[in-house]
Amino acid sequence: MLLYWLLSYIVGNFLSAWWIGKWKKVDLSKQRSGNLGARNAGSVLGKSAFLLTFLGDFLKGVLVIYIGFYLQYPLEYIAAGGLAVILGHLFPFWLKGRGGKGIATFIGVSMIIQPQLFGMLVLCFLALIMLFRSATLSMTVAFSAYAILIWIIPAFYFLWPVSIAIIIILIRHRFDIVESWEERWWNKKA
Repeated sequence: MLLYWLLSYIVGNFLSAWWIGKWKKVDLSKQRSGNLGARNAGSVLGKSAFLLTFLGDFLKGVLVIYIGFYLQYPLEYIAAGGLAVILGHLFPFWLKGRGGKGIATFIGVSMIIQPQLFGMLVLCFLALIMLFRSATLSMTVAFSAYAILIWIIPAFYFLWPVSIAIIIILIRHRFDIVESWEERWWNKKA
């Protein structure tokens, strides 16, 4: 079991943005936000870099969950593997903990481990994006709702490690969240 969690963390350390940056001869950790995720890759290198980074980070979340299913671990242990892969993405040991922000990896984990709850997350996000007109604010509320549902619906209790990942992801996005709320507030006032 510990080996599975360690492997999950190591898989998380594979940062697609870093490799795409290397391929394009750009150090994304020194460009714009310095974040090694899809958003920064897209801002610096364009849409194809965004898509490739998102896909790579998404697939590592999927891979870890499928490995847990293949090994027939209990769902709670597989969810802990999901947390580990996300932590590996957020805090890669070889980059002194300066990774991405975890959205794509979280999506890969949550879509495979519990498709119904992931579907609720997507519906919530889509409804909120029409209301807020901000992906960051919609993501914040939808992710928070996902975490709350884990704790209030007994069938989803096994996902408690994923709720910890959500809290950490939201903390990593705190400056984006504040900026989006301020923009929304000031645009509303103007």
